[in-house]
Amino acid sequence: MPRMNDYLPKDELEPEKDPKRPSNMRLGIWLVVGAIGLYLVVSGIWGLVTGG
Repeated sequence: MPRMNDYLPKDELEPEKDPKRPSNMRLGIWLVVGAIGLYLVVSGIWGLVTGG
């Protein structure tokens, strides 16, 4: 027995992509860069607090 949505084109079954949403690759790059920046800031503050 065919399913209900078998007769619809594939592009009608998939939700539309939001054009304002950044790609997954860009999100991954920002995540890595943000983590490195956070590490540098925290290690700098830790160095100032411990005096060395």
